[in-house]
Amino acid sequence: MLRVVLDQLVTATHPDLATASRELARALVQARPSGCEVGAIVPAGAAELDVPGLGEVRRMAMGRRELAAAWQLGVTAGAGGGLIHSPTLLAPLVRHDRVNDHDQTVVTLWHLRPWEHPDEVPRALQSWAKAMLKRVRRHADAVVVPTHAMAERLAELTDLGGRIRVIAGAAPAGFAVPTDAVGRRRTMTLPEALMVLIGDASPSSGLAAGFRAIAASGADLPIVVLDARDGEEPAIVELAQAAGIGEHRVHVRPGLDAADRAAILDAAAIVLAPGRRSGFPWRVVEAMALGVPVVAAASADHREVIFEGGRVVGDGADDAEALGDAAADALSSIAGLERLAVLAGDRGRAFSWREAADRVWQLHADL
Repeated sequence: MLRVVLDQLVTATHPDLATASRELARALVQARPSGCEVGAIVPAGAAELDVPGLGEVRRMAMGRRELAAAWQLGVTAGAGGGLIHSPTLLAPLVRHDRVNDHDQTVVTLWHLRPWEHPDEVPRALQSWAKAMLKRVRRHADAVVVPTHAMAERLAELTDLGGRIRVIAGAAPAGFAVPTDAVGRRRTMTLPEALMVLIGDASPSSGLAAGFRAIAASGADLPIVVLDARDGEEPAIVELAQAAGIGEHRVHVRPGLDAADRAAILDAAAIVLAPGRRSGFPWRVVEAMALGVPVVAAASADHREVIFEGGRVVGDGADDAEALGDAAADALSSIAGLERLAVLAGDRGRAFSWREAADRVWQLHADL
């Protein structure tokens, strides 16, 4: 049995981690080899796991916060052994015998913010992540990351001796424009023609450069900001105003579910991703899954994930100018937008949770 750590389905710490955990678990069940089962390890809590076909669910005696603290210290009583796969960094990482007892523990890192941008991460989370990475170095059989670029950067942070594996994520299964997309946009008080800017109020998100790019492009469409956190609306509006964009054009929408995000992307002429963080660009992948034109800053992760599915521009010195020129060029003709939409849709089909699950099963078989 392959047991998946599904703490995010009981107490989510981030919506994307919860989505990744749920979608990977569902796909692992669908892709399980003959004679294999998928079980779960979860913290204490009453939440039902939305994973059809899941086998044994082992509920720990502690809630997620207490479990994270205990596993950070190597206290893993009750977790058991066997094949354990975590879609996050939280895992019962202790000494085990993979050869004789067939015990395996694999963890996943979706971004490197605690190491690359520690000032943007709460101190407690930063300390926990760094402590867990030390346990990963000592005890994990493999570490999954979503891009080869991130694998290279992780290898620079810590010596994992060739244990890093690359398995990309995907948009939520069935991610599509909902039938009530127009109604959803009206409920969110959004217009029927807009552009999407991805980022939050943290400096590393590149949102300031994104607003400057939009101002430089000459586009006058309303702007919807995705990926902002609750309470960041005033700070984001200030960034827009500093770029010369009026408050009336800026619509910050934090905490949206997949259907609402799809409804917004359905009305988007273009998506701008100005960030350069090390990590999987979830919203970019969702945009490509719906065939929405994408213009992104030239980070290593964007180059790898977008590939030929959009415009990847800039050199880090003046991303705003490069992004603005690319956006203006794309928006200057319907033919140009249609071409970018086709490229995005083609690239979007390269990502699926079923493929990710197949590769996870193969990884554990190889171990």
